[in-house]
Amino acid sequence: MNVAYPFQIDRHGRTATCTYEAHVSQMIEQLLFTAPGERVNRPTFGCGLRQLLFEPNSELLAATTQLLVQGSLQQWMGAIVDVLAVEVEASDSTLRVTVTYVLRRTNREVTETFVQEP
Repeated sequence: MNVAYPFQIDRHGRTATCTYEAHVSQMIEQLLFTAPGERVNRPTFGCGLRQLLFEPNSELLAATTQLLVQGSLQQWMGAIVDVLAVEVEASDSTLRVTVTYVLRRTNREVTETFVQEP
């Protein structure tokens, strides 16, 4: 059973569930937009991308963010996905992260785009 994120109740009054692919996508989204130190029992969990929304845009920031995201994905999601590519785009106050990965369980390649706006 894969619990949907954010936690919600379905129309039958039970915990909402989702497909395996959607669950993995939701876990990646949690990882990307959780700040390190935000989780009590996992103080190193997260990328902290929200903190970068108001930093001045530059190629250096984009490259650093790309390495940060790729490292976090490999550390926390490495048993579930093989990360093929990470692209980071910051324009004005919008952060767009595109991740291409292979689901280890199904051997299916997936490309997801995650967007964070203030």
